Amino acid sequence: MTLPEENRIIELAKTDPKDFEPLYNYYFKKIFVFVLSRVGDQEVASDLTSQVFLKAIVNLKRYKYLGFRMSAWLMKIADNEVKHFFRKSNKVRNVLITDMVIANLSQTVENNNKETLLDALMKLLHTLEEEALQLIEMRFFEEMSFKEIGYILEITENNAKVRTYRLLDKLRNAMSHEEI
Repeated sequence: MTLPEENRIIELAKTDPKDFEPLYNYYFKKIFVFVLSRVGDQEVASDLTSQVFLKAIVNLKRYKYLGFRMSAWLMKIADNEVKHFFRKSNKVRNVLITDMVIANLSQTVENNNKETLLDALMKLLHTLEEEALQLIEMRFFEEMSFKEIGYILEITENNAKVRTYRLLDKLRNAMSHEEI
């Protein structure tokens, strides 16, 4: 779906919610995977994803184009739903690390030793606060732009960059200690 097509559909859906269906179909899987990677339970992820789209439809009239796809707005809603779920349930947050994530990170930190990177990443993830963990996930797991990350976390684009690069420095430092 092209951006102009997406914006046209959004405008139609603002007046008639049934026109939201193409957006739902286009973004459902992405939002579901985002939620599932955090909660680790398909049933819970399905329920939370339904809540995300319900809230999106209910609040669609307030949606404004800010220079990036609607997926960032949906991810922000999803992020809030996941946070609410964890506050309410006292469950432990999951982090799903795939080979693709390791490949993305290894290019960024310029280290091809997969085992060292994975060990250092696991140690680092256990020490991070929630927002820092989200930065890593959004940038390297979901491959979001800094602008999208800033929007979702309600920080500036530049702040998202600075915080991410600081985390990468911590990861590089942890890897250099692993290799000794």
